[in-house]
Amino acid sequence: MFAEPEFWVAVGFSILMGVFIYIGAHRTVLTALDHRRDRIKSELDDARRLKDEAAKLLADYKARQASAEREAQDIITSAKAEAERIAAEAKAKMEDFVARRTKTAEGKIALAEAQAVADVRAAAATAAVAAASTILSGSVKGQIADDLLSKGIAEVRAKLN
Repeated sequence: MFAEPEFWVAVGFSILMGVFIYIGAHRTVLTALDHRRDRIKSELDDARRLKDEAAKLLADYKARQASAEREAQDIITSAKAEAERIAAEAKAKMEDFVARRTKTAEGKIALAEAQAVADVRAAAATAAVAAASTILSGSVKGQIADDLLSKGIAEVRAKLN
């Protein structure tokens, strides 16, 4: 029994454990383990707290995203409505512009027609006066002819103009 190496290993181990217990190594080991346990527990608590904060932030960002999407949809809707309103205004202004231009053109046409009629009448009056002057000058002579001619020309001019 004393010759076997396992016996001497057991004796040496027992003496080593006794020395460790005497000098208080077990307290140091237990204290180190307690500190490590407390540190791990603190890290786990921090990890849980961070996880909870991350979950809250995620929920907050999801809510903000949903709000931003709703706001973007509202902006798009209002922009479409504004574009339709502007298009309707532009169409109305264009129709008004075309109507005014048409009315102006019709007025100019009517004025040109009136001017043309006046020019034709003036030309007809001038031609009639010239014709009457030629006819009367050939058939009537003297002072009476001149008086009749002047009077006739004045009447024709008055009636045609």
